[in-house]
Amino acid sequence: MSLSVNGRRYDVWVTPSDLLLDVLHDEIGLPDVRYGCGEGVCGTCTVEFDGEPISSCLMFAVQAQGHEVTTVTGLLGENDTLHPLQECFLAHGGSQCGFCTPGMVLTAHCLARRGNRPSRDEIRYELVGNLCRCTGYTKILDAIEDYVDKTASEKPS
Repeated sequence: MSLSVNGRRYDVWVTPSDLLLDVLHDEIGLPDVRYGCGEGVCGTCTVEFDGEPISSCLMFAVQAQGHEVTTVTGLLGENDTLHPLQECFLAHGGSQCGFCTPGMVLTAHCLARRGNRPSRDEIRYELVGNLCRCTGYTKILDAIEDYVDKTASEKPS
């Protein structure tokens, strides 16, 4: 089958029961898609699927054919420069061990693209499927608020 991942086409052999997570991580070789709980509750394996965050451990790879999948690697700019959202995570210390960071960043990226200015409670609600054991979430929330504020100020009125 053919998969579109981070704007690039990959031809891969899969069985009907192969999970998208396994194909992205093991077959395509994207280490930013990580194994976590395997039950869709930790957010570690989050990817963007047609612009919305999903747990790749809950989707069969064959379901992704004809759709666009984006991992955190797909957010990198020219010469692998960090995305402004990743810069905000870095500036606010929103990543400690880094294990949950790709899922947090992708979930926040989808939220920010929706165009409205979410409240801190709305950001918390959006992140409900992303667990972090290190930061206590405050720095993550600060980073997302900073990014949303910056992108809102860049949009023409």
